[in-house]
Amino acid sequence: MSRIGKKPVQIPEKVEVSVKGDLISIKGPKGSLDRSLHPAVKLAIENGMVNVSVTDDQDRKTVALQGLFRSLVANMITGVSVGYEKKLLLNGIGYRAEVNGNTVVLNVGYSNPVNFELPKGISALVEKNTTLSLSGIDKEIVGETAARIRRIRPPEPYKGKGIMYSDERIIKKAGKAAAK
Repeated sequence: MSRIGKKPVQIPEKVEVSVKGDLISIKGPKGSLDRSLHPAVKLAIENGMVNVSVTDDQDRKTVALQGLFRSLVANMITGVSVGYEKKLLLNGIGYRAEVNGNTVVLNVGYSNPVNFELPKGISALVEKNTTLSLSGIDKEIVGETAARIRRIRPPEPYKGKGIMYSDERIIKKAGKAAAK
């Protein structure tokens, strides 16, 4: 049995969890999320808790699926009740971002601004032109969107210029040694 998969997931008061066949639906104050289940995974809702079990306890892959789906359900419950947020910092001279509707316009040292279309369910907020905050209810989509924006201009190790996560630490390299 998976150690993580054995732990039940607490359901908050304002969140509704329903399982119909191989589809789990979670509704909360921030929105609703759906996910299809693997055939080897079974969910049981009892006493305000979601318990994840598998059909075969001896197979390593199904035991891994138990832990995976327990984490996915926990992330879905957290997303619809609290939500997720990722902050990106734009570090460099003249680097700035702005939000135009569903598009983020990034000026990050290229000759033309980069227009990044936000996926459905993700909202962006710019603070002080250099801090981009992405938020949404699906942890997977928020993280993927932040990674795709970071990939536009990843931080470089010499001056630290680029787009980085707010909690990311760039280890800087020494520059070229002076000629003798």
